[in-house]
Amino acid sequence: MASNSIKSLLVAVFSTCFLFFSNISLAQDTHTEGQPKKEKIFDANEVIFGHIMDAHEFHFLTYKGSDGHDHHVSIPLPVIVYAKGKGISCFMSSKFEHGHHDVNGYTLLTNEKIDHLGLDRNKHSAGHIVAVDAAGNIDASVSVLDLSPTRNVVQMILALALLVFLLIKIAGRYKKGQGIKTAPTGWQNTMETVINFVDDEICKPNLGAKSRKYLPYILTVFLFILINNIFGLIPGSANVTGNIAFTFILSIISFVIILFSSNSHYWMHIINPPGVPGWVKIILVPVEILGIFTKPFALMIRLFANMVAGHILIICLISLIFIMASLNQYVGWGFAPFSIAFTIFIYFIEILVAFLQAFIFTILTAVFIGQAFEGGHDEHAHEGDELYHF
Repeated sequence: MASNSIKSLLVAVFSTCFLFFSNISLAQDTHTEGQPKKEKIFDANEVIFGHIMDAHEFHFLTYKGSDGHDHHVSIPLPVIVYAKGKGISCFMSSKFEHGHHDVNGYTLLTNEKIDHLGLDRNKHSAGHIVAVDAAGNIDASVSVLDLSPTRNVVQMILALALLVFLLIKIAGRYKKGQGIKTAPTGWQNTMETVINFVDDEICKPNLGAKSRKYLPYILTVFLFILINNIFGLIPGSANVTGNIAFTFILSIISFVIILFSSNSHYWMHIINPPGVPGWVKIILVPVEILGIFTKPFALMIRLFANMVAGHILIICLISLIFIMASLNQYVGWGFAPFSIAFTIFIYFIEILVAFLQAFIFTILTAVFIGQAFEGGHDEHAHEGDELYHF
């Protein structure tokens, strides 16, 4: 589609820009002995990965106060950790003070702390909670089990609560006769339009006579992904659908439903494709078996990659202002209008992508389920006649 083409082009352009300007930023940090080291003004990588990765708080902004220190505007979340010999510890993430303080023998890793302690970034990543000794050094002998509700988990629960609230409220209106004896209004009208769209455009064309059986699942997945996509566009929120664990679980659930919906006709076409020469089957059968597992993999990667790419692109556009300003203040101010204009443009595209990716995930799920239980051509045609002839 045109939006995907534009997004891909912009990602390539701004990735090149970041590669160029990051080299300049690194060059600014180099200094000879006897000269004071210049302070690192802006770290684009930290901002980007700080947004798309999970965290123990909802972070909105950071500003430098009159005291010269950074102040963070955020909503802390509870921390629940367990370690053998220490038991369970519960406290708010704000006690870490963004990695500057240790709490109950635990510390929150940040990029600054990882570098300060000389840790390997391949083994330790920012945002993880680890055990420390009395001197503040990492205690590798203590294995920490983090049971904390992170911002991805909290936002997912909020999205689920909103979805359940809307559906229960709308169902209550139908019980009272609203929308049956009278025309639906408000959210009831909106939800009815969405349900009809999912039923008519996704379920019926791909699931035939069994569309009603799978409609609750298909509709739930569509609405759940859509709400999380929209929530992810709110500044300071979490990009839940841009988390590989989230898309992995959704794809596994779809994979299980696909397998339980399959029949002997489906498996025979995989194990013994009809009308295919024997020597071709030697190549085709392994490919068909591999295709069983590539379907959920495609569902997982498609949703994850598209949602991450959009968020990274928006942050890159905003970050370019600060990168330019770190080179020259006037260049930064001059570049700001162009960056903001592109950001608004991409933001509106991301709203379209939020709906589009929810639709693509559900329609591919419906197609894969339909392929699993479909019979011969005559049987499939007969089911279609039963569905669409009144």
